[in-house]
Amino acid sequence: MYTVIRIRWPAILALLFSAALPAADDLLRLPIGDPARRDREAPVVLDAITDTSNNQLISTTQLLEQLSDVGILFIGEEHTNVDFHRVQAHVIRSLHESGRQVLIGLEMFPYTAQQALDRWTRGQYATDAEFISSADWYTNWGYNWGYYTEIFHLARDNRIRMFGINAPRDVIKAVRTEGFEKLSAEDAEHIPTSVAMNDPDHQRLYLAYFDDGDSLHTQIPAEQLDGMVRAQATWDAVMGWNALQALRRHGGPNAIVVVLIGAGHAVYDVGSQRQLKDRFDGKMASLLPVPIQDHQGEKITAVQASYANFLWGVPPAATPIYPSLGVSLAGSLGRAPNNIIQIEKDTPADVAGLRVGDQLLSLAGQTVSGPATMRQAMGKLRWGDETEVEVRREKDTVKISVLLRRPSQTN
Repeated sequence: MYTVIRIRWPAILALLFSAALPAADDLLRLPIGDPARRDREAPVVLDAITDTSNNQLISTTQLLEQLSDVGILFIGEEHTNVDFHRVQAHVIRSLHESGRQVLIGLEMFPYTAQQALDRWTRGQYATDAEFISSADWYTNWGYNWGYYTEIFHLARDNRIRMFGINAPRDVIKAVRTEGFEKLSAEDAEHIPTSVAMNDPDHQRLYLAYFDDGDSLHTQIPAEQLDGMVRAQATWDAVMGWNALQALRRHGGPNAIVVVLIGAGHAVYDVGSQRQLKDRFDGKMASLLPVPIQDHQGEKITAVQASYANFLWGVPPAATPIYPSLGVSLAGSLGRAPNNIIQIEKDTPADVAGLRVGDQLLSLAGQTVSGPATMRQAMGKLRWGDETEVEVRREKDTVKISVLLRRPSQTN
């Protein structure tokens, strides 16, 4: 049985969702989270670390001192921003070199895929490609392996154990569509026995991620949005819980679990950290890289102090260094997993003339059966390449040449 504290979200969601939502950069300035920090801002300085408890700029050595009694550290990321990953690697390396026992928790893998991660950190794969294939990287994760190479090599070369902390994908989907009460016994085994669902700060954060340009979400009925929030809270709880289990089962007296997780699960400490609050009597902390400039070119000099315990200023976000086609496939949402359901404006797919409703059959000579095989094919390509896609459009099979040019160069 689940202990789930619930309130009647649908009516509240409908009210909130119909209101004007914060612009994207307002995500950095929401008055939520820690009451001691939520009503003031903290500075963001390039290549500097800000301790938001006192707004002081600190060195890496001072950061390590501040983390000396921390058992779980959440480092949020933008998955395609290489500077976020460089910060993650820097902190992991520094903690390891300081003598801490470091364990790495990975959103990128379900905890059921632990065997592949253990083989990796024991150095049992001859090549990266062998690991990518054996570990089903592009099935478990949707982003180019290149973004994570430094972190994985650091872990392997120093025998730092890595742990999958995610749930099998279908479990979170079942929570979203069926609710807790209708979960099968098999699915229920993958999630904690309680999920906190009554946090208005978490709710406000979740809604703030939607904006007018998000065509897949702006018209969602309240009931479906309720399911999405339920799934998000469960996702937070699963990853926090599995990080805690790694610490309890494999950590020694000075161990720290560094959790690499999407920023949305870590900001304002209302995601995975909030879900662990009543389960872990040790100390937790969060560190968030923050670009000093937003996507519109506006400078970011400060964010809400409750955004994270520590801020790390990084360069302005650039175009992802590995190419993306710019489409979303139906995957498990439809009967044909390779159907295109969304195309981002000005991306290579948009410029080449792909259409929503096209069924993607092949990419760069590789058969596409769904999102994982599309990502695997894209993983071999680079900006500037020309590749061919084959789609089924109504009753016809059409071959289309696609130039992989960054959006700013395709206008």
